[in-house]
Amino acid sequence: MSRIAPAVLALSTLASAPSAFAVTAAPAAGQPIRLAMLEGMSGPFANGGAAIERNLRYAIDALNARGGVRLPDGAHPLELAVFDTKGTPDQALAQLRAAEDAHIPFILQGNSSAVAAALESAIDKHNAREPDTRVLFLNYSAVDPALTNERCSFWHFRFDAHAGMRMNALTDVIEGDKSVKKVYLIDQDYSFGHDVSTLARGMLAAKRPDIAIVGDEFHPVGKVTDFTPYISKIRDSGADAVITGNYGNDLTLLVKAAHDGGLKVRFYTFYANSLGAAAAIGDAGVGRVEAVAEWHQNVEGAGSDAFYAGYRARWPNPADDWPVLRVTVMIDMLAQAIEKAKSTDAAAVAHALEDAHLDPGASFHPSWMRPDDHQLMQPLYVMEMAKQGAPGVPHDAEGSGYGFKTVKTFEPDQTRLPTTCKMTRP
Repeated sequence: MSRIAPAVLALSTLASAPSAFAVTAAPAAGQPIRLAMLEGMSGPFANGGAAIERNLRYAIDALNARGGVRLPDGAHPLELAVFDTKGTPDQALAQLRAAEDAHIPFILQGNSSAVAAALESAIDKHNAREPDTRVLFLNYSAVDPALTNERCSFWHFRFDAHAGMRMNALTDVIEGDKSVKKVYLIDQDYSFGHDVSTLARGMLAAKRPDIAIVGDEFHPVGKVTDFTPYISKIRDSGADAVITGNYGNDLTLLVKAAHDGGLKVRFYTFYANSLGAAAAIGDAGVGRVEAVAEWHQNVEGAGSDAFYAGYRARWPNPADDWPVLRVTVMIDMLAQAIEKAKSTDAAAVAHALEDAHLDPGASFHPSWMRPDDHQLMQPLYVMEMAKQGAPGVPHDAEGSGYGFKTVKTFEPDQTRLPTTCKMTRP
């Protein structure tokens, strides 16, 4: 498994490679099937890139240990190449060209909806221009609803619940919490953050019209080092709850500032169960901080326990304790689709992925890919922060001593929202 940083290095290294990169519908017998992860491995969100890389390597290693991907000529292992986008659309497009020049058929990205939108558009153009070297875009985290609505593409598949699905789950819980009277919205100042704000306003108005929105704040992405002034505004507003879609350091620093400032509000978040947030919040978060995700460490069941045990065996350092189940779902579904297509051709695999299912009899996490818009339908859990050892919290997050307990479970059909996608298929 290789790591490739600047596009120049990727191009120069791969230009000298032998015929392993020849354009074919499948790699030569026994040769690996290559996946290109395009992610910010440096810059303000490098911790998120590193966490996703660990999850991809865990999922790929597990699949390879089961025999890899079986094609008519035999078994093929998956192999990951990591391209550093520095978290920016321009660098992502440069790295996409490097991956395309290397004839890597599968592009994996997720830790920015702005980057995902740029990639989705570029891949559409590449595939129309170069039908012999088409690629498929597998999105594990970019949750802008537009990516599977008005911007939807045959070449793009999303394995995370989009922002509307997540917000629908959170506001269902808020609907039943009569202690919430005033809500402050704070989000990153780009398309995803604005989507979170718009969705929160619309869904709260429909479900809890008595709630007052007392603040709607946007801040630069990845550039705020001290959120104390924002916490002061939240305190002054009289809010008793905060809704935020912040992720990475922007979330960690926000909740740390709230903790340090003694702000006693309830946080409804997309990502408070990840990347240092639990430790940053500490005791102030117990019973007050909620998150939503497709899985967490304390989901009950033998299958969930086995998945978590396998991840921890692969990555035992507590600092690396951020398993992302949807990444394993993505890798398993991709492998199934390649086997069904009997090829790594992007169009054949895309058709095989449409309406793909993980059988609930074989998986503790029943999931299916909706063909209308290429949006994965899967369970969602709203969870609340608690001390490790409390009822329902046998595991903590990242060795922090704090974990999450399930508040409400949504089955796949309960997460489904309408789509405006008008997809053109080849």
